[in-house]
Amino acid sequence: MIKCIIVDDKPLAIDILADYVSKTPFLSLVYSSVNPLDALEYIRNNDAHLVFLDIQMPELTGIQVMKILQGKCRVILTTAYSKYALEGYEHDVIDYLLKPVSYDRFYKAVEKARRLIDVPAQNNVVKIAGGNTEDLFVKTGYKIQRIPLDSILFIEAKQNYIAIVTADRQVLSLQNIKSIEEKLPAGHFVRVHKSYIIAINKINVIEKSNIQIGKNNIPVGDAYRDAFFTRINT
Repeated sequence: MIKCIIVDDKPLAIDILADYVSKTPFLSLVYSSVNPLDALEYIRNNDAHLVFLDIQMPELTGIQVMKILQGKCRVILTTAYSKYALEGYEHDVIDYLLKPVSYDRFYKAVEKARRLIDVPAQNNVVKIAGGNTEDLFVKTGYKIQRIPLDSILFIEAKQNYIAIVTADRQVLSLQNIKSIEEKLPAGHFVRVHKSYIIAINKINVIEKSNIQIGKNNIPVGDAYRDAFFTRINT
């Protein structure tokens, strides 16, 4: 997980980028500020991998902040003025986002960041030596919880974490849905939406683009529809 910071003197600009970060499974927003001096203090005392940094700010410019950081973390510049692009690249920034920033353009920039930033992949699924292969062991905070695979109804992605839902509980784990999907037996589980994996044997009713599992209604995403219906042979 790439730990991100947003620094911009416009609160609305922070809100937009924070929303984009929340939609991106491999990013985690750890701090944001309208004051670059406060942000510098945070970076000095905490771990961060990537800073979304506005160029024009009252106390310090983004270029000045980068010089102070001296490579402590990587930078994606954001600004409403394209004339600063060349100067930004001279300071080895990952990318340069021109406001207003679209999510598509944001995602291209952070994909580049993911390739350049060496962050160990976070894996909160724990393998227990000699353990039952019908169980899933999942890190939740400082604990490891055992979840029988046959008790899982579905798994839902929620911003930077997932919720593993059974008939009687919900287990939250800080990871993205793709990482948990790779650990589940394909014969029993299927991805039906960018935010949902379901247990096939827990389906009660399918009506058009909606799956009912117990009292839960789960949408079938357009990108997953054909594969899902082929999988259940309909």
